[in-house]
Amino acid sequence: MTYSWCNFVPWSLGGKKKLFGGDSSINLIKMKNRISKFKSRKVLMVEKLTGVLLFLMILTIMAFAPDRQEWRQLFNGKDLTGWKHIGPGDHYVEDGLIKSHGGMGLLYWPGEQFGNCVIKVVYRMRDENSNSGVFIRIPIEPREEWMPIHYGYEVQIDNKPELSDEDEYHYTGTIYSLTKPIVKAGKPGPEWNTFEITLDGPRTIVFLNGVKVTDYTEGDPVPERVFDFEPIRGPRPDKGFIGVQNHGDADLVYYKEIAVKKLKKK
Repeated sequence: MTYSWCNFVPWSLGGKKKLFGGDSSINLIKMKNRISKFKSRKVLMVEKLTGVLLFLMILTIMAFAPDRQEWRQLFNGKDLTGWKHIGPGDHYVEDGLIKSHGGMGLLYWPGEQFGNCVIKVVYRMRDENSNSGVFIRIPIEPREEWMPIHYGYEVQIDNKPELSDEDEYHYTGTIYSLTKPIVKAGKPGPEWNTFEITLDGPRTIVFLNGVKVTDYTEGDPVPERVFDFEPIRGPRPDKGFIGVQNHGDADLVYYKEIAVKKLKKK
């Protein structure tokens, strides 16, 4: 066969092109359809990939974002709305801090009992060392200052218990007179300290300034009472009222934040 330019009809006109003596041809419409399908698949793949990447980005942001929104603030930084005081002395708010006069008494939250949660308390001592405590697992609403001591637990605040002829069972972050500190992590006044106290059923875990200092479960062995002001031994409930102590004018501790959040289920 002899070829000439007449044998070729431009593709743009929808014609057919003869090559090398054969009749093989490509239909332009079919070619366009194939190209269109290919582009559609490509676009769909890109959209799916974009969606997956966006989802992974959201998960990453959620994983590393601060959990500030999870915390429920019990202290509003302005006044003692929602709180009650029992015992000698009193508490008040000054410069955004909970402060106290006299003692020994307790400022507690009567609105509910707390369990299976994390309690965050940010505090500092007025002097280099002071004495106070965060009370947890109080079984009933207290009516006088000694009841929380004997029937709840006190997470102690005192970096130098030896000044009161007490031993390390009375150091900051311990369950007062029941546990020894795993690590002594308390900062002297006027530096800020942060407790994160986890109530996980019958288990109490205390982190102080990011370091675990106490890990106690009901039934663990504890020492006998040495002083009559130490708590009566015995089990405490899985949930209870919470509060902070005013020990006396010589032992002033200021509280900047008291917050709770639910314990995440495993």
